[in-house]
Amino acid sequence: MKIKGGLNYVIFDLENGYSIKAEGEMLTGRKFIAYKNTMRLWEEPHNKERVSDEQIESIINEVNEMTNENTVHIIFE
Repeated sequence: MKIKGGLNYVIFDLENGYSIKAEGEMLTGRKFIAYKNTMRLWEEPHNKERVSDEQIESIINEVNEMTNENTVHIIFE
């Protein structure tokens, strides 16, 4: 997975070619709050497909496994 973003969003690029955007906000101390309720649809070209709760939890678990002291810590709410 690759993670990219800005001050108010992050995009998770999965290895299967799908991407999903989560809106949120950057905090001080290398932390980002990502709002799970904004993760509803995949990014183009899969933007007509809904994302299941299980898929969201899988993404969150993978992000948490990738996080370390050298990366921005993403907190899902």
